[in-house]
Amino acid sequence: MAEEHHHHHLFHHDKDGSEQKPVDYEKEEKHHKHLEHLGELGAAAAGTYALHEKHEAKKDPEHAHKHKVEEEIAAAAAVGAGGYVFHEHHEKKEAKEEEEEAHGKKHHHLF
Repeated sequence: MAEEHHHHHLFHHDKDGSEQKPVDYEKEEKHHKHLEHLGELGAAAAGTYALHEKHEAKKDPEHAHKHKVEEEIAAAAAVGAGGYVFHEHHEKKEAKEEEEEAHGKKHHHLF
């Protein structure tokens, strides 16, 4: 699977390469923070549902297999949402660093 890297610049470009408008890094950071929080809610909901299905498997032995399958699916969804949260946290952090660089607040050090 090829990974696609997004590079942020001071200006957004149209498809023809002409410059459009400056990047609002503060808005971008806020956007990633919002997505990070949505991912956290998704992870919490999926984890809660997995626990519910685990309880149902014990409570309803006749349909225990169905509940165990649903528990595993929900647990996988919770892990996936956790990965998404990690990704968005990284994007938020990157946007903040780029805003600081754009405004001269942060300098790269070699050591």
